[in-house]
Amino acid sequence: MGAEAAEVQVVVRRNIPPAPVLDLDADIKSPDSPGAKFVPSIRSGGFADIGPRRYMEDEHIRIDDLSSHLGSLLTLPEPSAFYGVFDGHGGPEAAAYVKRSAIRFFFQDSNFPETSQVDDAFVVEVENCLRKGFLLADTALADESTVSTSSGTTALTALVIGRLLMVANAGDCRAVLCRKGEAIDMSKDHRPTYPSERRRVEELGGFIDDGYLNGVLSVTRALGDWDMKFPRGSSSPLIAEPEFRQIILTEEDEFLVIGCDGIWDVMSSQQAVSLVRRGLRRHDDPEQCAKDLVMEALRLNTFDNLTVVIVSFTCLDQTEQSPTRQKKLRCCSLSAEALCSLRSFLD
Repeated sequence: MGAEAAEVQVVVRRNIPPAPVLDLDADIKSPDSPGAKFVPSIRSGGFADIGPRRYMEDEHIRIDDLSSHLGSLLTLPEPSAFYGVFDGHGGPEAAAYVKRSAIRFFFQDSNFPETSQVDDAFVVEVENCLRKGFLLADTALADESTVSTSSGTTALTALVIGRLLMVANAGDCRAVLCRKGEAIDMSKDHRPTYPSERRRVEELGGFIDDGYLNGVLSVTRALGDWDMKFPRGSSSPLIAEPEFRQIILTEEDEFLVIGCDGIWDVMSSQQAVSLVRRGLRRHDDPEQCAKDLVMEALRLNTFDNLTVVIVSFTCLDQTEQSPTRQKKLRCCSLSAEALCSLRSFLD
């Protein structure tokens, strides 16, 4: 992520077209809508590989049953699940610390709300709590003696509660939803080259040099990196503030792909979704799909650590079966002479 890493990264990010972004207002279904009876059947798989780098700085979290994991701490509608990918830079310490403390930051210290149903007020509360969790983690990294001030991490979390899917992102990890085979981006990569991020950075006194924030960092949002941030309480070009996207899942939503930038440097959102979709229809194994996605990125000569989490929302029998799994019925016609011969044989 830093300028030092750029010395060995000779592959330039390809001009990969972005996936469409959801119209969130159009995706909120009323209780009487056809999708209101859909209940996600959650399974997940993950895979990580050091890639061509000397050190592994990625971390990830997979919790398919959040209610059981939290125990008596919180009561949440079912199903409930939580996932995260943390892409470290400047050493693995920041990513490892955030993973280790994630439940405390995002659910305990943030005063996560309890509810028996998901409504508009609950969605607002959840977003506020997750935002608070990101900022708590960022502040904690400034005070953690085991983490260098030059160590930081991007962070992307995906929370499922009932039919609500909420993604929070700070950095260049990416979440992509598969809806009826179409890839839909559920996050935006926070890179210095993006006009909105560049404008925000420059308004806060930062600069972009050769695609790097202040000539050092390839992302504009991250947790940690306190040697680059202004003193606490002041506005800094590098921020930990996440951006959010959320939808209400329906039977059209098949799975979610969460991956670090090592995947997206060499693959479009649609390419990743198509690969995973083929795999799920062939063997229905999210973990094998995650591994296949990592192997494909390596084949395409990515130069980064690689981490992928696949979250499936449906069972195989709920989706359209692949042609290889369908029973093939063959029809044939018989001549009058053949029918007579067959009748005589049967008699």
